[in-house]
Amino acid sequence: MCSSDLPKGSLILLQGGGDQGVCEGDSSDVGPVFRQESYFHWAFGVLEPDYFGAIDVDTGRSILYQPRLAEDYAIIMGHISTGEEVRERYRVDEVRYVDELPDHLKTVKGSTVPTLLLLEGPNTDSGKTARPAAFDGMSEFATNSALLHTEMAELRVFKTEMEQEALRYANKISSEAHMHVMRTMEAGMMEYQAEATFLHHTYFYGGARHVCYTCIAGAGASGAVLHYGHAGAPNNQPIKEGDMCLFDFGAEYYCFCSDITCSWPISGKFTEKQKIIYNAVLRANRAVFSALKPGVSYRDMHLLANRVSLEDLTAAGILTGSVDEMMAVNLYGRLFHPHGLGHFIGNDVHDVGGYLAGHPERDTQPGLRSLRTARTIQAGMVLTIEPGCYFIDFLIDRALADPELNRFVVAERLNEYRGSGGVRIEDDVIVHEAGAELMSIVPRTVEDIESWMSGDDSFLNKKH
Repeated sequence: MCSSDLPKGSLILLQGGGDQGVCEGDSSDVGPVFRQESYFHWAFGVLEPDYFGAIDVDTGRSILYQPRLAEDYAIIMGHISTGEEVRERYRVDEVRYVDELPDHLKTVKGSTVPTLLLLEGPNTDSGKTARPAAFDGMSEFATNSALLHTEMAELRVFKTEMEQEALRYANKISSEAHMHVMRTMEAGMMEYQAEATFLHHTYFYGGARHVCYTCIAGAGASGAVLHYGHAGAPNNQPIKEGDMCLFDFGAEYYCFCSDITCSWPISGKFTEKQKIIYNAVLRANRAVFSALKPGVSYRDMHLLANRVSLEDLTAAGILTGSVDEMMAVNLYGRLFHPHGLGHFIGNDVHDVGGYLAGHPERDTQPGLRSLRTARTIQAGMVLTIEPGCYFIDFLIDRALADPELNRFVVAERLNEYRGSGGVRIEDDVIVHEAGAELMSIVPRTVEDIESWMSGDDSFLNKKH
């Protein structure tokens, strides 16, 4: 933000999330557990609902406006925090009540009535728009909704040392929970029992009340459903002997997210067919991890993962022909990998900043159009690396009927994998000047997975 663009006497004003105790349009008086709006949490760290926050652009002075709660609140909901307690908890300069906000804002800049910089703009990933602050009396202030969003989104792309520590912890408890799930699940159990096991472990041992997204607990054919686990497919299928499990779970700790996917056989032993697909995806994952550093294009990392997987599928006889020609027609994205390689992660699991102005625009090709950022990598970014390989009947049928693609497909070999689901290997990484740091520490090689699932603890003593 250029200082010349700033209106004189600017104040940033953000509005936190509202109490969801009563669901709009619903007769129920029970709502979801409150989770703070991400931009507000990023700026102030506040965990409670119905707050406003202001920052003086000239001085950096911060002010929180807390809701004025009725005395009876204390009877049912507990202690009502004083302004001093709120100030100390969130380390702001001043705390006032929300009902004081219009009059108090007029005094913050002395005799100058400030211009309020409001947060309004699209999340290029979700398509949702950040809600600008609103209060009774706002019409008495000049407002500007054009400047703040791009600046705040860009700042959230780069994580401070303290933020990186919080993300490491979220990854630690999620990794441990994934490993616990590996050891406790057996054929005959239900997919939702894996979800329940993960949720219990991260909350009981890690203090993580929330997860960052709906748990994806896909076994067998369910593993080919990219966002399995939603209301229409709620992790409700039995896990059968011989199934590959694809479990995509991520704990959230104080609004800091993790996003880890582990794929492994319920039997504890990979078949030769399962090894082919798993190792192709693992090699793609590790190729990207080794190449990820400041200056590389994340779009190029996506294409690198596709190329590595195509090489392995060709070597296994599932595909035939020139890998260069396969890349030219985007075979992998059109048949095996309809999502992007990864995304930013932070206070949202799909964090903001992927396609801001001044950075590469979204591609239109299958797979690449789902890539959540195509930016040039810089130190301080935190991203996921999540290549996959899925056997989706719709995509298989379409590829076999398409002369541009079917010339590369060995149909008999490909059809052997119908109904088997898929493999995704997803890690969270911090980019440093010299390369990437792996935060999600779980067994990844075939040997380590089989050893861990057999009860061998030697993985815990490995250097990672």
